Amino acid sequence: MLPEPAVAPPTATARAVRSSSTARADAPAVPPHPAPRPVARIAGVAVHLPEETRDVATAERELHRRNPAVAPRVPMVSRLTGVRTVHVADDDQQASDLAAAAARDVLDRAGLGPADVDLLIFASATQDMIEPATSHIVAAKLGVRAPVMDVKNACNSVLNGIEVAEALIGTGRYRRVLVASGEMPSRGVRWDVPDRRTYAMSAPGYTMSDAGAAVLVEATGTGSLEDELAAELAGLAEHAGPPSGILGSVFAAESQHWDVGMLPAGGTVNPRDPERSYFEIDGSRLREAFLAIGPGPVSEALDRAGVTMDDVALVAVHQVAVGYLADVHRALGVPADRTVVTVADHGNIASATLPLQLVTALESGRLHRGDVVLLLGLAGGISMGAMVVRW
Repeated sequence: MLPEPAVAPPTATARAVRSSSTARADAPAVPPHPAPRPVARIAGVAVHLPEETRDVATAERELHRRNPAVAPRVPMVSRLTGVRTVHVADDDQQASDLAAAAARDVLDRAGLGPADVDLLIFASATQDMIEPATSHIVAAKLGVRAPVMDVKNACNSVLNGIEVAEALIGTGRYRRVLVASGEMPSRGVRWDVPDRRTYAMSAPGYTMSDAGAAVLVEATGTGSLEDELAAELAGLAEHAGPPSGILGSVFAAESQHWDVGMLPAGGTVNPRDPERSYFEIDGSRLREAFLAIGPGPVSEALDRAGVTMDDVALVAVHQVAVGYLADVHRALGVPADRTVVTVADHGNIASATLPLQLVTALESGRLHRGDVVLLLGLAGGISMGAMVVRW
């Protein structure tokens, strides 16, 4: 069953400064953990939303008209999920087009061009075709001549792409990595349902939405003695805050649940079966599997980052339904008032969800330089990722 809607009000929150109980009254506050030295930072983020939108309740009424004996007359999906509208790409657009549009935006905002990219990662649940890697197609559309690769892990694809970018930057292999995503799940939604079971497995797809996203990940320093000294001196300046960067992350998977959410066609199992080219999602099992993971990864990521939840200004969490957010907040210990709710007006845009929340928070003034952000990804398979970033 789909959860009842419960809107979490997005309000700003103050961050507490904690000091040791054994410290002298006149001594400066001591952080609970040593501050990590980030090797990479998120230097920019952009999202491209297709102009065409679909009203979910209206689409459900059309679904009933086409399948009167199967689909309910009342728009149940929109009512239970709280999702009102979704974005739909043009028929002649591909996932690579959405990714390239967002990538151009993030490069333009940073004053960069295609030659400034050292590595391009296409990170998405959607792809243009099985071969070649969609990253090649995105790079060709952008004019990027750097190495490329695809990273695919359902709705955690972008977060895993950032993880890979940070790791490769940490080795010194690359200094600037462009993570681009083009999500087009609307192409996998079934509108002709032969029976009630098929309708139940297809229903979560009616809230899925199309979008492009891009995240620019850069090295935090050159590593030279001069720059290291300059950074230390800058940190002593009164106006300077802690350095931006990825402070810590933890990823987990419970892969025995791989079959709770599938798009089974196109691989070796169902290479040419058109009936398996639609989403098949058991919403109840997927929800239970996510909640069973518990708050462990979130707590460990915060600990690795040397911060507490009190320090977190914004929680960007993957969103499939408005009501489901309340379960996430309770199960993972995430404050509801630090979440930006995007799923109601933009639908479930898969791995582009976290970038959309970052862009929304920046544009609304809820995210500022120096703020600590918790990126929380949930994906079919199933997997979970928690990444702590200082903006």
